[in-house]
Amino acid sequence: MPYAPINGINLYYESHGEGPAVVFAHGAGGNHLSWWQQIPVFQRHFRCITFDHRAFGLSRDADGEEAKGRRGFHEDLRDLLDLLEIDTVRIVAQSMGGRTAVGFSLLNPGRCEAIAFCGTTGGAIDDDVREMQDEYRETEMGQLALGKKSVSPQMKERAAAAEFLYRSIGRLNPPRPKDFLAPLVGYRGSSAQRLGDSGMKILFLVGDHDAVTPPHIIEGCHRAVAGSQFALIKDSGHSTYFEQPDQFNDVVVEFLQSTL
Repeated sequence: MPYAPINGINLYYESHGEGPAVVFAHGAGGNHLSWWQQIPVFQRHFRCITFDHRAFGLSRDADGEEAKGRRGFHEDLRDLLDLLEIDTVRIVAQSMGGRTAVGFSLLNPGRCEAIAFCGTTGGAIDDDVREMQDEYRETEMGQLALGKKSVSPQMKERAAAAEFLYRSIGRLNPPRPKDFLAPLVGYRGSSAQRLGDSGMKILFLVGDHDAVTPPHIIEGCHRAVAGSQFALIKDSGHSTYFEQPDQFNDVVVEFLQSTL
């Protein structure tokens, strides 16, 4: 199995195909297996790097005080790419993976050509988006646990086997502290200006039934990042890559190819 001995841990990763490098950064309910519907398509055009974030899938965090948790995400990606001798990448970031993409790209200028933010704000929030987030958290749907809204209810009706597989992949992840992904108390920053000024190509993509990061919020992030693009995936909840892979693949491949 390919493990990268980096940043105090052994990080699991896979590499498929040849060409410009594309990194797939999974969300909190997934791991490297989540991209099974993407890699066979994307590897026709790109070298595809999948990996398990520390504390997910086959990767483990360090023990005790050495554990970095999510603070280590962007460093892990940097060190993995260094080990693989990959200078520049494009990133497909699902939900939690947006944190990795933002941290890596902004702290390592020039190494990231483009990011597809999928079901994630990428931290690109302004006061308008923050107000929309606060209002949404007060709604019945906004207060549901993440696991109950990670895919749309319609998915189980039209694709029961895929929905079962989605849940099964998530259950392969090891247990983590409950506050592993908790937002920093009092944080009011935004990546919007820096992303807009970075020169990277940015796509914000969201499902039309996303109950975790609703379309109106993601569209607000798109407006906050100058020069960014926006795409809406039809008949999909939060996990567009899993629920509507054909739509997702078409949109993201076309976006990435436009950045070459």
